[in-house]
Amino acid sequence: MELLNKDAVDYSRLRDWEIEALKLFDRKMTDKAHRFPCIPATQGYQLNHLRYGFASEPRTMHAAADLAALLKAFTLYSHQFGNYTSLIVFFETPPTLHANSTIEDFEQLFWKLLQNVSELDEKEWPEAIPINPSDPLWEFCFHGERYFMYGASPAHIKRKSRHFPYFMLAITPRWVLNAFNSHPEHAVKIKKQIRKRLNTYDAIPPHPALNQYGDESNLEWMQYFLRDDERNLTKCPFHQAFQKPEQKK
Repeated sequence: MELLNKDAVDYSRLRDWEIEALKLFDRKMTDKAHRFPCIPATQGYQLNHLRYGFASEPRTMHAAADLAALLKAFTLYSHQFGNYTSLIVFFETPPTLHANSTIEDFEQLFWKLLQNVSELDEKEWPEAIPINPSDPLWEFCFHGERYFMYGASPAHIKRKSRHFPYFMLAITPRWVLNAFNSHPEHAVKIKKQIRKRLNTYDAIPPHPALNQYGDESNLEWMQYFLRDDERNLTKCPFHQAFQKPEQKK
């Protein structure tokens, strides 16, 4: 699977929905009247540190294979893309899926994708990361790399920061987040600005699950796919992915 950057896209090779997804994402990242809350994400966009990929309709088995291929390629080369890099994956989202799916439906697709992608991982789960999502130090891992996963869908209305016309994942390496947090004073200042923007951008308050990785009260998985209200799943669906006879070699 090919990783794209916004400054070298050959639009003649893209399908109509792929072109539209890129244009809509550009609009979201550059909207000065309604500034996207995540400041590092907008910086990454302007600096061309982000990389993009397209995946099959998320209800199909091809979707997990597409995502796994993109994420493996990104893992191998992400350190070359810049300090604000993330992988943005747009999924083909036909009108029937858009019109007939609730947030809970997209939430289910999100977790099913992560489980299926994990099954395709060629490397062992990192020893330093717990396999139990109820552990504050748990986070999604693939090809030996740790990632924060962000899910967006057409069904998000009130939580505009999680709305996108196509089902979408934004995947950020832990090393990017660690680099950001390595300058505490700057990080605290930016986080305050992000929270201020979030209060303005969304029609509802920030989700109570939003927290800092490593805090004893934090659960990363709860932040991956936020609903349009304050509710959460009571148990992480991902735990079953690790009920295997043995780790991959």
